[in-house]
Amino acid sequence: MAASLIVRHRVADFDAWKKVFDSMFEIRKAHGWTQATVYRDAQDPNMVTIVNRMKDLDGAKRYGGSKELKDGMAKAGVLGAPEILMLDQADDRAY
Repeated sequence: MAASLIVRHRVADFDAWKKVFDSMFEIRKAHGWTQATVYRDAQDPNMVTIVNRMKDLDGAKRYGGSKELKDGMAKAGVLGAPEILMLDQADDRAY
């Protein structure tokens, strides 16, 4: 089964952050990403949660330690350390 990486962090400006996030599509894909869904907090539009789906967590770990990610987060205006959850999928259902 697939894996998920959920990341939550505050950004200085959502629109500026989103441009950098979108520019890193190929880098994430090279690390095994298959999907990413971006959410904005209903009360604070600069609090962002990203649900990333990937083939396995090994690629997520490599990406998490990469210079590309570190540089991208700085350029995108990420404020503070992100909250991160690494999850292996146990079940999936549609209703």
